[in-house]
Amino acid sequence: MHEANRKLPIGIQDFEKIRREGFLYVDKTEYVYKLVQSGMPYFLSRPRRFGKSLFLSTLRYYFEGKKELFQGLLIEELEKDNADAWQEYPVFYIDFNKANFKADAALEAVLDEHLRGWESIYGDEDRDAPLSERFRYLIRKAYEKTGKKAVVLVDEYDKPLLEGGNPERIEHNKEVFKGFFSTLKSYDSYLKFVFMTGVTKFSKVSIFSDLNQLNDISLDLDYSGICGITESEMKENFMPEIEAMAKARALSAEACLNTLKKMYDGYHFHQSAQGVYNPFSLISSLSKKEFGMYWFSTGTPTFLIDKLKESGFDAKRITEGKLYADANILTDYRYDNPNPIPLFYQTGYLTIKGYDEKYRSYRLDYPNDEVRYGFMESLAPMFLQDEGSPDPLDIRSFGIDIETGDTDSLRDRFTALFARLPYPSDEKAVEQNFQNVIYIVFMLLGQFVVTEWHSAKGRADCVVETEDYVYLFEFKRDKSAEEALKQIEDSGYAKPYAADGRTLLKVGVNFNSSGRTIDGWEVAR
Repeated sequence: MHEANRKLPIGIQDFEKIRREGFLYVDKTEYVYKLVQSGMPYFLSRPRRFGKSLFLSTLRYYFEGKKELFQGLLIEELEKDNADAWQEYPVFYIDFNKANFKADAALEAVLDEHLRGWESIYGDEDRDAPLSERFRYLIRKAYEKTGKKAVVLVDEYDKPLLEGGNPERIEHNKEVFKGFFSTLKSYDSYLKFVFMTGVTKFSKVSIFSDLNQLNDISLDLDYSGICGITESEMKENFMPEIEAMAKARALSAEACLNTLKKMYDGYHFHQSAQGVYNPFSLISSLSKKEFGMYWFSTGTPTFLIDKLKESGFDAKRITEGKLYADANILTDYRYDNPNPIPLFYQTGYLTIKGYDEKYRSYRLDYPNDEVRYGFMESLAPMFLQDEGSPDPLDIRSFGIDIETGDTDSLRDRFTALFARLPYPSDEKAVEQNFQNVIYIVFMLLGQFVVTEWHSAKGRADCVVETEDYVYLFEFKRDKSAEEALKQIEDSGYAKPYAADGRTLLKVGVNFNSSGRTIDGWEVAR
């Protein structure tokens, strides 16, 4: 089929729709085969819009015995000698994606709706019993009616826990879950297969304390590519779209591939696994022929921003390459945990970029440019007061000033930005907000020019390079711009650029914390 006529499945999460209506499908059925052979109950954590729902839908149609949907896929060949393949089982598919859980009893309403649907098939004699008893009754009746054990598939189980609106409702939803899903443990003899997905894995004081038989494959090498799109899968399935995008953008195919990789690749779910592309962003980009921020534009979850505000997180730690966490931390998210790192990782804002074998710790960083720059933009409002004036964080204008050497305009932009800083009572918070705003500006400038942020001694705070200029910035708080400039001179920060033909600009800046303004700005060429 010609590229222009191929249908890309943007946001389509139903496997049957993709297969019957001719949408392009990246074959993940080898993973279905591997999972169903063991019959174990599984849990998989992946970021939002990463293909979890589509994979669960694929499992659903497999267990419903719809062999025709799998023609030409890997699993058809893998199952060819299996006499037990393609049987139809009773499938209990629970989807928490679409509901709003900020209202009281919203979770109970969703569970009741699912139960009533199954009761119309298997019998409603127990319809007045508590939710958990109705669920147990249905699993037992499904076995008695069909002679087959039940398959339970749960999609985005944690949405009622992440988006419950307040701690009391979250605790209530957790207790409802513990009772409802305890069925999966006590009725094991009636179950053929169990698979649960979510953004996070709640452990310890959570529903998983009663579901300790779940096999968490979120960090397993064998399943690292179960969701998302690998480099080889991209080239195997999407080269016509890549070539069309390259032509539309006046790029070579190689340059287009490199930009797609920088923007959307880089997720790792095991230290030894190859990177995977964000499928929603990649397919959206190929469809629109634009390098946009598609995954990020779907919205940073409120619970993540709230967690950041509570934690006082220092964003610079990420790009310093010093952010480490062990497996227990990465898989242990609790909404009352003051450490935001598990939430950052499990929601896809951080990913594995290295591993310390000695200490068995993962090094974490942003997966790609889409997340890095989108995350920086979402952080800015946390540190700046909304005063009803135009947003001073105009990175394009910052970039133009940098590229043209207009240090006076650059000074005015920083002055306007610092005027938006709030008045925290904590001295440490003042310093943190000041540092974070500077950091965010220069990180966002990295989209257009070469920037290096340094917090260690021996280098200027920030080095910015353009075609014509090299900037060495040193920022002080409640000292003087002269002192900042003297540090650049005395420490020899300029020596690496002695033979550089570009104009070298040394910029010393002092921020007055009581007045929230720049009261010193010195530039030396």
